[in-house]
Amino acid sequence: MWLEFEVSAEQDQIRLGNFLRRCGVSAALIRSVKYTQPGILADGVRTNTNQPVRAGQRIGFFLPPEEAFSVRPQAIPLRVVYETSHLALIDKPAGMAVHPTLNYPCDTLANGWAGRLAAEGRQGPCRPVNRIDKGTSGLVLCAKNAYAAAFLPGQVEKVYLAVAEGEMPPGEGTVDAPIGRGEGILQRCVVPDGQPSRTHYQVLAAGGGYSLLRVRLETGRTHQIRVHMAHIGHPLAGDWLYGHGPGPDIQRQALHCFAMCLPAMPGSAGGWVYTPPPEDMQQLYRKMHPLAW
Repeated sequence: MWLEFEVSAEQDQIRLGNFLRRCGVSAALIRSVKYTQPGILADGVRTNTNQPVRAGQRIGFFLPPEEAFSVRPQAIPLRVVYETSHLALIDKPAGMAVHPTLNYPCDTLANGWAGRLAAEGRQGPCRPVNRIDKGTSGLVLCAKNAYAAAFLPGQVEKVYLAVAEGEMPPGEGTVDAPIGRGEGILQRCVVPDGQPSRTHYQVLAAGGGYSLLRVRLETGRTHQIRVHMAHIGHPLAGDWLYGHGPGPDIQRQALHCFAMCLPAMPGSAGGWVYTPPPEDMQQLYRKMHPLAW
């Protein structure tokens, strides 16, 4: 795959290596391509990373070939919400793990992605930019090449929908509480010496013993939303690890990654992408009453 960038007036006369880094190309990728044929080209002529670039020049190179499959390909249907040459947004169902583990060696999103590539005559690893728990549904962003894998982390904004136990008052709130390891391998908890963690939420509806929340993370700790909501006395409905577990209304934690804002990349303008919550969470919404935003 050919990747190309145009030098702006503001970037005139900076070194080629610095120009590429400002475009989001990792140092490792620059090293990988500059010694291979045809190398890094400026207006079609091979150049080196110490040379200055000029406004209007087009700088490009071929991305290295993709690696062999890192997981076993499986013919698992995946709902791809949005796709470009650099990324794919997949709507992961609740109950599917993102990557194979000792407990879930197959039938994961990574197996399904490898199967999709194999069906198209391609290969490559599954590079999830964000990971969501097996019981959480919603958007998982996969980088399709080495450039996107280095560029996308930290460039994406995510918004979640969550249903918490208890009827919370309308308005917005922030949970600012450090998170560290709890008992066991999986569990996390709020501890004084934990990592700084901030969760912003807005109560959208309440009723029937539940509250619907719009949640945005300022930090990205393991289980952060689940830990913080339990910490303030409103664990997520159905949460077996931090709440009261599955019940008649929902059989998993009521958490869904429903929106993601993607950055502009070569060939795409970026912007917000959405996916609606699945039916089990929508059933909980019907028990509530909308509040003023």
